[in-house]
Amino acid sequence: MDLISNLSIGFSVAFTPVNLLYCFFGCLLGTLVGVLPGIGPVATIAMLLPATYALPPVSALIMLAGIYYGAQYGGSTTAILVNLPGESSSVVTVIDGYQMARQGRAGPALAAAGIGSFFAGCVGTLILAAFAAPLTEVAFKFGPAEYFSLMVLGLIGAVVLASGSLIKAIGMIVLGLLLGLIGTDVNSGVARYSFDIPELTDGIGFIVIAMGVFGYGEIISNLGKHEDEREVFTAKVTGLFPTKEDFRNMVPAVLRGTALGSCLGILPGGGALLSAFAAYTIEKKTKLRPGEVPFGRGNIRGVAAPESANNAGSQTSFIPLLTLGIPPNAVMALMVGAMTIHNIQPGPQVMTSNPQLFWGLIASMWLGNAMLVILNLPLIGIWIKLLTVPYRWLFPAIVLFCAIGVYSTNNNTWDIWMVAIFGVIGYIFIKLGAEPAPLLLGFILGPMMEENLRRALLLSRGDWSVFVSRPLSAGLLAAALLLVVIVALPSIKAKRAEAFVED
Repeated sequence: MDLISNLSIGFSVAFTPVNLLYCFFGCLLGTLVGVLPGIGPVATIAMLLPATYALPPVSALIMLAGIYYGAQYGGSTTAILVNLPGESSSVVTVIDGYQMARQGRAGPALAAAGIGSFFAGCVGTLILAAFAAPLTEVAFKFGPAEYFSLMVLGLIGAVVLASGSLIKAIGMIVLGLLLGLIGTDVNSGVARYSFDIPELTDGIGFIVIAMGVFGYGEIISNLGKHEDEREVFTAKVTGLFPTKEDFRNMVPAVLRGTALGSCLGILPGGGALLSAFAAYTIEKKTKLRPGEVPFGRGNIRGVAAPESANNAGSQTSFIPLLTLGIPPNAVMALMVGAMTIHNIQPGPQVMTSNPQLFWGLIASMWLGNAMLVILNLPLIGIWIKLLTVPYRWLFPAIVLFCAIGVYSTNNNTWDIWMVAIFGVIGYIFIKLGAEPAPLLLGFILGPMMEENLRRALLLSRGDWSVFVSRPLSAGLLAAALLLVVIVALPSIKAKRAEAFVED
């Protein structure tokens, strides 16, 4: 009964005209962001963060959340139609989605992505609503030692489950942790690793790194390709709905993808990207039905499963943010920024001190998912027209908007130069095949880990056994150790390498 009464509070907040408008605006912008290559939800939310100063807190968070899960929808459109993932979690959708489009089956592929995303989004939101309260009770049992152990588990999880080389993933995490140390020491107030540069005494801004590594890095990489490789393929979309056989194949895949995405979205370092990769890997291991198209040649399950997983993951990634105050991914870290702007401390107290915001945000996700289905299916033709804009016109606009967004956060030209530097670094990462997501997670969690480590040692008077003497902390560290042991086994190592290599 508590859940129903809480949701009624949420829907009464979400159904106000102003919140409906911002929910729609967020979903529309998120879809556009997902469709356009080179811009992701991280850069868009970063650019719009200063604009949320003037908005009421609930409206601001509803709009930013809409951008996040809207980008998951939009990314599949270009992945299927033009073999170009508009969003990182749509990378695996390309493999079978584009093959379906080439066979004249873009309609069923887009419908499978839309239906799977809608179902998974609704289930993910239901899980968020149902388990947020019990998880908040657990959150109150977390002290500094438990938070530190949880973050260790999150970082190890990010390394183990990141695509590509383990060594590169560890290197990126360590680099992120080191970048997080730049700035002023919280305890002593002494500037460290600032090299006597006044601008670095406050540390490097998260937005600067995110925009540089993801936005500018991707642009430099695209410009390095021949123009023919950047041309879009305008697929003719005919027949929007899948056949009965398609439904028979895709329904189990949608259910599997939703379950997997719901679980992995909760983990720090998990989220939509990991969920999509894992769901596609599971589908490849599942036996084909008689007469079913092989994977990599246009199997509808290869579209439905990862699209369901990335949407379920994007919804449930709000659980650690709202209940523990820990951002599980880069977008959630920006949501922490948005909450801080409005003097809201993310964590277990949000539900009790600000129930209108908490339940209003959850209720808006159902409305947002419904809006996205209505938006995405009729707008496919318009997105194709948008993608015919030559890249030589598109990339200067992206560079300009990123620069405006970065400058407006601190009104400082130093940040623009820093974005340019991190853009070159991002391009080097792409060339080296190093995934930048672990770097961002290390950068976000590093200062929090340090703070909780020092706090735990301060409370225990320098006794390191506090991390293993407290049951919850010991359990989390044991889980982290188990992950390391499992991934070190030769058979698991081989399977992991095979899972991230596509035919």
